[in-house]
Amino acid sequence: MRSIGQWSDMAIDLLRKLIATPSLSREEDKTADLIFKFLSELDLAPKRDKNNVWAAAGNAPEGAPVLLLNSHHDTVKPNKGWTKDPFQPTIEEGVLYGLGSNDAGASAVSLLATFAYLSQLPTLPYQLIVAITAEEEVSGKDGIRDLLPTLGKIDCAIVGEPTEMQLAIAEKGLMVLDITAHGKAGHAAREEGENALYKAMDDIQWFRTHQFERVSDLLGPVKMSVTQINAGYQHNVVPDECSYVVDIRTNECYQNEEVLEIVKANIVGTINPRSYHLNSSQISLDHPLIQKGKSMGLDHYGSPTLSDQAMLSCPSLKMGPGKSSRSHTADEYILLSEIKEAIPLYIKLLENLSIPHTA
Repeated sequence: MRSIGQWSDMAIDLLRKLIATPSLSREEDKTADLIFKFLSELDLAPKRDKNNVWAAAGNAPEGAPVLLLNSHHDTVKPNKGWTKDPFQPTIEEGVLYGLGSNDAGASAVSLLATFAYLSQLPTLPYQLIVAITAEEEVSGKDGIRDLLPTLGKIDCAIVGEPTEMQLAIAEKGLMVLDITAHGKAGHAAREEGENALYKAMDDIQWFRTHQFERVSDLLGPVKMSVTQINAGYQHNVVPDECSYVVDIRTNECYQNEEVLEIVKANIVGTINPRSYHLNSSQISLDHPLIQKGKSMGLDHYGSPTLSDQAMLSCPSLKMGPGKSSRSHTADEYILLSEIKEAIPLYIKLLENLSIPHTA
């Protein structure tokens, strides 16, 4: 039976291979190959659907509740600020540099090592599944959303994202609205036409000033930001259309569709929501997973960033090595010590954990 230290070394070696293998969203086939091979060589019987790789431990009693370990292996595109080769896994003084090292390669390999370690135990009180999935960075349809029906009913999940191994017990949801204000074209020198830009400005003022009543203790208020705007094609023509984009971050007090109905009741523009399904997530402080973490001295907080947690309908916790502030930055990195500390912490959290069946 391998030691935790050996699992940590194997996880770091796998992460270096993942960094060296480009895996931009929707182009993750080669890193899926690496993850599948890693689990296969450990005789953990992995399965694959598109670029999603998962495995189930065989040491749970029949009918046990199901606990999912999930992270992603896709990355964003490297930005122009990189001073190092983003696909060269460079280690300098205990720091591993490379694209996806922090978000979320370190979490993915740590969860894989945790799964492998726990699979060695004689028995677990729950059915443990690990799934390292694709397209998280683009909320794509062929990532975890595609895999969940195959996995079946899940009673609890840990989503691996950089949280400094603290308990992110809630995260904000996301809804993006494309909105068009309609007017009537006319000559700018005469009093004619209806300026769509001015109509949009009235609606934008509402987005800027409206305060939603229900404020979360963990996540704060719903936040709405107008982030793009476009109108007009000639200086002397009153624009008949003005289009703009609104980024809305919802708290757990509202479902996205409820927020959409409030928006519709207060603006005059035509609204086209890009999606509804990325709702806010929350797990109760009374859940055994959170109680166990708190007994270990871990802090809890609400996360402003979105993850595949939004796709899950079961109680879920976001937790992983690294810092969110490093994600999507030039010269992204993870400390090797963070991985070496994460794996035993995950194991301690999950050993002898009793979770309930969900309804």
